[in-house]
Amino acid sequence: MNDASTTPVLELRDVHRVYRQGSREVRVLNAASACLMPGQAVALVGPSGAGKSTFLHIAGLLESPDSGEVLINGRNCSGMSDDERTRVRRAEMGFVYQFHQVLPEFSALENVVMPQLIYGTARKAAETRARDLLAGLGLEQRVDHRPAELSGGEQQRTAIARALANSPRLLLADEPTGNLDPQTSEGVFSELIGLIERTGVAALIATHNMDLARRMHRVLRMEQGQLRELAKTELA
Repeated sequence: MNDASTTPVLELRDVHRVYRQGSREVRVLNAASACLMPGQAVALVGPSGAGKSTFLHIAGLLESPDSGEVLINGRNCSGMSDDERTRVRRAEMGFVYQFHQVLPEFSALENVVMPQLIYGTARKAAETRARDLLAGLGLEQRVDHRPAELSGGEQQRTAIARALANSPRLLLADEPTGNLDPQTSEGVFSELIGLIERTGVAALIATHNMDLARRMHRVLRMEQGQLRELAKTELA
């Protein structure tokens, strides 16, 4: 049996993805590989159109590669059925997007409780965890407010709490602070990194913000369909 401390939470091996536009082939990923360990916050950088979102979708089992392997906690997910992939996502992953996508008709607390109820958690336990997560993100006084009553930063904090509600091993985020002003972005990002370090979740975070990328544990750059690890000194 693999030692949990040495087993990657996420491993992608030689992933290829080609899109077809009429008779034209667009090779987005070309033998892209990556490995994330528990407790690591890894930045995914590169120009728009480089394939970052496609890579995140494949890592999150939302899209299948044309070839290559995707392993979650050492388990090869490449040949799974749609139902199996859905079960892995629910049990192992959390997702945060640039636009928070919290449900407007529910309070912050309810937004974080809901995925736990879907997963089968008892309501009392779900509410306790939701309050703890929201408090850890500075929202203990805002739990009963609906999104329309929250600032953009508070809505994104709610989305982060929701993504972590079921204690995922892997967090995937696509420009999670890209829709916020610089000061709010800094606050949300600091709290996100704090949660990653406290919970031991592995996080892959796509961003164009090089200042934020420098503060993560590692940086991967998408270049010509492949991933290259950058030294912090290479970040412009």
